[in-house]
Amino acid sequence: MSAGRRTLGFSWPALVALAALAAPRVVLHDLHVVEEGRPAALLLAVVPLICWVAAVLWRRPSRPFLTVVVIGAIHGVLLAVGHQLLWDEAFGAAGPRLGDIDPRAQEAVFRVAAVFSSLVTGVLTGVVAGALAAVLSRLVIGRQRAAGSERAGGRPPDAAVPRG
Repeated sequence: MSAGRRTLGFSWPALVALAALAAPRVVLHDLHVVEEGRPAALLLAVVPLICWVAAVLWRRPSRPFLTVVVIGAIHGVLLAVGHQLLWDEAFGAAGPRLGDIDPRAQEAVFRVAAVFSSLVTGVLTGVVAGALAAVLSRLVIGRQRAAGSERAGGRPPDAAVPRG
């Protein structure tokens, strides 16, 4: 078992696949297929995060918060790559401008800023969804322990049964 799977509860390909659930939003947004403020944009933004939290609740990794932050960080990388690949489609010839600076320098500045922004967005998204996953994990585990305690006649589930 890899260190990633032990710590995060998923293999690296599974973590990348979970992060990739949010990739369609990047493509559809940059191609102007889905515009901000529309229900489709909201669904494309929220459903992948729900999937991340659900996957963590299902697999129960030992560190659910860290797991979702890593998924978010991978999402940030995918977000940065997507924006860079679709830059011309997103902005066309009328891209953002910085006054009288050489257009190539401007584009470089904006592209670097977009990469940084994408990475920060991915990590912060992972932090928010990870906090939710951690809280829900504790609630689910607490309920399971309480249910197990009731079935065991009030004893904690891991209490030793006296032999006599």
